[in-house]
Amino acid sequence: MTGYLGVERSLTGRRWVGPSPDVTRHAEALVQQSGLPQALCQTLARLGVPAAEVETYLEPTLRALLPDPRSLRDMERAASRLVAAVSQRQRIAIFADYDVDGGASAALLIDWLRQMDRTATLYVPDRIDEGYGPNEPAMAALARDHDLIICVDCGTLSHGPIAAAEGADVVVLDHHLGGETLPDAFAVVNPNRQDEDGAMAHLCAAAVVFLCLVEAGRQLREAATQGPDLMQMLDLVSLATVADVAPLKGVNRALVRQGLKIMAQRARPGLVALCDVGRLETAPKSYHLGFVLGPRVNAGGRIGKADLGARLLSCTDPHEARAMAERLDALNTERRDIEEAVRAQALEQAEARGLDAPLVWAAGEGWHPGVVGIVASRLKELTNRPSIVIGFDGDDGKGSGRSVSGIDLGASIQRLTHEGLLQKGGGHKMAAGLSLSRAQLEPAMARLAELLAKQGADTLGASDLRLDGPLMPGAATSELVDQLETAGPFGAGAAAPRFAFPDAQIAFAKRVGSSHLKLSFGDGLGPRLDAICFGAFDGPLGPALEQNGGARFHLAGRLEINEWGGRRAVQLRLEDAAPATVT
Repeated sequence: MTGYLGVERSLTGRRWVGPSPDVTRHAEALVQQSGLPQALCQTLARLGVPAAEVETYLEPTLRALLPDPRSLRDMERAASRLVAAVSQRQRIAIFADYDVDGGASAALLIDWLRQMDRTATLYVPDRIDEGYGPNEPAMAALARDHDLIICVDCGTLSHGPIAAAEGADVVVLDHHLGGETLPDAFAVVNPNRQDEDGAMAHLCAAAVVFLCLVEAGRQLREAATQGPDLMQMLDLVSLATVADVAPLKGVNRALVRQGLKIMAQRARPGLVALCDVGRLETAPKSYHLGFVLGPRVNAGGRIGKADLGARLLSCTDPHEARAMAERLDALNTERRDIEEAVRAQALEQAEARGLDAPLVWAAGEGWHPGVVGIVASRLKELTNRPSIVIGFDGDDGKGSGRSVSGIDLGASIQRLTHEGLLQKGGGHKMAAGLSLSRAQLEPAMARLAELLAKQGADTLGASDLRLDGPLMPGAATSELVDQLETAGPFGAGAAAPRFAFPDAQIAFAKRVGSSHLKLSFGDGLGPRLDAICFGAFDGPLGPALEQNGGARFHLAGRLEINEWGGRRAVQLRLEDAAPATVT
């Protein structure tokens, strides 16, 4: 198949792929039936939205999409135990994972309990000293001083640690892939339990916690008691959903859409402080959750104090929140420096092994456990292959993996654990964690590559640039960008619309900062469009477009609104380009 606009190899080395004939026909039908703009219909057609569902898709509501929490196993039991602990004024502990999903899940419970006039002990394990999930010493210690322990974003595979919590009831609210048997907990609520039907497998842990609070609210109403306003908590659910790369489909779309509206009200001190240190001048969008706010919340668990993110998200004091947000911002900067050093070494290793293998992996002494997951993600993006990065401290290795669409990494990691090739491992389809010894490294990676190859990981092509169609600069109005936003939120499983601007003439190009490029371009028929390309001079785009010599280019990227001084202007976030003479 010929590349879109004839682009077989762009300046960044990618082939351009346009909409299929079926998607194009569907888009044309949507235009005729709905009267919506062509560009919006192209996006809806690519997302597979039927004509009859366009109106409800563009306005997702929780009323229409929120599932009955009781359809999840153990949910009624878990919620009733939470309600009983509140009514009986029992001592409650929350054991949370150290990432955004765990932090947001913990903050949801802390906020809800605070409004019910109860406090909870927060426990977040140290990534280096304790590793992921509940451990026996911590659970035994918590059980001595608490009546109820709620494990969020972890616990489904924690048989031993939960058994160690003698004298306390343990409730698990999780979404990681379950094993053949469940731990002996009071309740295990998890849409990825093996005895679930998978209808809610796309939920993150914070969404599972939210459903538990919905059910708790129902039980409170039955007892003639009013619970907290759960709608005001959707800001935390939306942050976790996007940051944990949960697919933005079904109820997840409504959770994120409504959560962004709540976040725009700037009522939660922790998120307000995060937005301020992240220098957000507009209401956050899903992009900001994943790339501005999420990494800062994660920074505490990666290289700082593990519970800092959860404490910030549950904080009620603006001054305290500001101090924590500034600390997380500094840690995030430090994390980037550490990550870059590990990334360079990991890429050199992976290249030596071959980037076209079914598994791309690297391992090194002293690589910080807090950045191996991010580096694995970078390798995955570069190679379009499942990737594993492992850091060793002596004989002990801790690693993280990231996968690509269609390849279930979590199930394969879990199988290796059952086969004794790993000390510990688990996760979900797109991400997993593991622990192993040096002696296990080579056999485990060989076996994992074999399992992933059976899923087709060795046949994946280089990552193509997928485009929704052509657009003229004059058609890129702020009204169109606003209309395209109604097809969002965009993220995992629902990529933001990306358009090609064919045969563009660059009128202005200037380097900004150390590596970015600003430019404006037109087609000679209408107004010009401004564009920004971040990191352009880290690769071939910057030099080629800055020194264009009057040549014309096909340009590709995503439209966005640039706001400053009270003005709104459309700009293209440029991602790729190719000479317009390509045939």
